[in-house]
Amino acid sequence: MQPIHSLHDFFVRSGAEVYLYHLGRRVEPCPLATLAAFEADELAWPTPWRGEARLGLVFRLGDVRDPLIWFLALPLDEQGRLVPAPRDAFVQRLLETLGRSVSAVGRGDGAEVDNLMQDNPLAFTPALPFQAMLHARASLDLGLPASQHLEPVEAYLSGQQALDWQALGLQGLADFAVRMDEEASRSLAARLPELPGQVLVSLCYCLEHVTIDDDLARALRQRGEAAASAGDIEGFCACVRAMGGASATIAGPWFDALLDDPDACGPDLLAAIAGRGWTHLEHGERLPRFLTRLAEQREVDFAALIRDLALVPRLRLPVLMTLREAEVDSAIGRRLAGLSR
Repeated sequence: MQPIHSLHDFFVRSGAEVYLYHLGRRVEPCPLATLAAFEADELAWPTPWRGEARLGLVFRLGDVRDPLIWFLALPLDEQGRLVPAPRDAFVQRLLETLGRSVSAVGRGDGAEVDNLMQDNPLAFTPALPFQAMLHARASLDLGLPASQHLEPVEAYLSGQQALDWQALGLQGLADFAVRMDEEASRSLAARLPELPGQVLVSLCYCLEHVTIDDDLARALRQRGEAAASAGDIEGFCACVRAMGGASATIAGPWFDALLDDPDACGPDLLAAIAGRGWTHLEHGERLPRFLTRLAEQREVDFAALIRDLALVPRLRLPVLMTLREAEVDSAIGRRLAGLSR
């Protein structure tokens, strides 16, 4: 019987029912094949975050009925590939806990498996919106009902019922975002201009993890611009973050307009675009413009943000080429010169 060397081996050989989710830049499904190729050093991690491959693993093992949830942050090297030693140590600890044979793993006690997260250097605690979105996605994927918080959120966002918005739960907003259909999206687009600021921000922190249609994206741009005009930087940046899941035909022109305005390009906006709208930076003109604005912000850790973007496989070569081709007297060139001193 072949030994278990990786997380992928463990889940396949144990017969676990498992759902994987990216937890770095967005909460979104991760195919098991991606984990297998990553652990076999066949590909760089698709969505790195601060030098880590952040994963949410939701699984049922053996006779355990309630799903278990692990949050793992696997270290990456400078090429965005797995640093194997920490993963190997975790798998070794896992096998020592449950026994080395597949049959022993299949009979594993869920409590013992869950206890592996205690004092585990790979474990991390996601931000609350990430936790809420993971639970919302996993519930849907497992065929489970949404949380009890969804119904009042639907009633409030559709305008069907006047509620105290402060009673709305983040989990309900996450469930709404994950299960939002065309009708709900249309209703939300119409309701967006009148939402209180705190509801808008919390909602956007959930919408940034899902694909949004063009009508809702247009409404988000209008609300974001209104927030910017009112000096509400938090609301403005929340709308920018939510635009990460919009089509390029809507998000692209707004990002271009923002990047053309030096007064708008503060650190918060640039972080919002880099963190959630990175897919829209895969553009021959937009990426150099973004990196230029980044270089102009003296209080921004230019090297750290560049390194993080360059770890994204689809952005690595464009980022490096932009840096290499920068004129010496340009904003990028001057920042690079400062780093080399």
